[in-house]
Amino acid sequence: MPPPTAPVHPELRPVFVIGCGAIVREAHLPAYAMDGVPIGGVFDIDPSRSAALARIARGAHAFATLDAMVDACSAAHGLYDVALPPHAVQPAIDALPEGSTVLLQKPFGRDLAEATALLATIERRGIRGCVNLQLRHAPVVSALRRLLDSGTLGAAVDLEFRIVCRMPWENWPFLESLPRMEILMHSIHYLDLCRALFGEPERVWAAAFSHPASPRLADARSTTTLSFAGGRRAVVTTYHHHAAPARHDASHLRLECTHGTAIARLGVNLNYPEGVPDMLEWSTEGAAWQPVAVEGNWFPHAFRGTMREAQRAAADAAFVPETSFRDAWRTMALVETCYRSAGRGEMMPEEPAPA
Repeated sequence: MPPPTAPVHPELRPVFVIGCGAIVREAHLPAYAMDGVPIGGVFDIDPSRSAALARIARGAHAFATLDAMVDACSAAHGLYDVALPPHAVQPAIDALPEGSTVLLQKPFGRDLAEATALLATIERRGIRGCVNLQLRHAPVVSALRRLLDSGTLGAAVDLEFRIVCRMPWENWPFLESLPRMEILMHSIHYLDLCRALFGEPERVWAAAFSHPASPRLADARSTTTLSFAGGRRAVVTTYHHHAAPARHDASHLRLECTHGTAIARLGVNLNYPEGVPDMLEWSTEGAAWQPVAVEGNWFPHAFRGTMREAQRAAADAAFVPETSFRDAWRTMALVETCYRSAGRGEMMPEEPAPA
């Protein structure tokens, strides 16, 4: 990784990373370098991974134990970037001091019950921060939101996410142990953005399927349809085993409005993890497509947004991040409804019991 492209700002707190997997190397560290966020240290249960990541994150110390990292983070008034598989999140949270600021990797637990237990622990121990549902902060999504706010397209009516790609699930062996996989680990991003754009759905229909090329994964493709107030609809459909040459693959967000249409390409899914550039274009009343300048991609640039919110939460106890723990809990409630629907058919979402 090249040296930071921006100077380290003294008001930024150092980040201590727990979990040294590929997502940290390929997305977290490059994003933080862009903003000059200092990396105080890294820890992983595999010391070789900690050492390898410390060599990339200049100035970071590879800690031999989590206790040693916690002591160093407390002394430096730092914050934690917890990038662990979902089964390891609760033990990590239990090991952190009360009042810590934490950026948690998504998902927020493996199911709603686990999310509820995590939320209870976090609130009881005064932990601040957010969950890394970073698609909301992708440059292409920010540009789309500005376009919607301008009124150019009119009122939103129909939202579609269509993913047809080759995702190397074999890179993450822990996925094979999950009783739920694709909706929980991938489509959750799109479901979360549906909530951000349209609010809470009124009806949910979902189906999740395994794939013969990944027999150890519980589910590897899915289709979800959501209906919202005012007759709005959202559809999320994913297929991650597309083996044909590039041309008919897809990774797009399509938003139909009363006066026009916007199409965004989410390029990271195409030839993951290198990806292709994100893009956004729009048309109104049948006129020619207009491109929108987009600076950066979902990976790694969106990870700047969640870290910026974590930094602000560390500095301001009254600040509520967009992907706060409570909001992430609502997304987990939607994921839970999707899996219930996949087992039973169309479901009317029930208001979750208060956490």
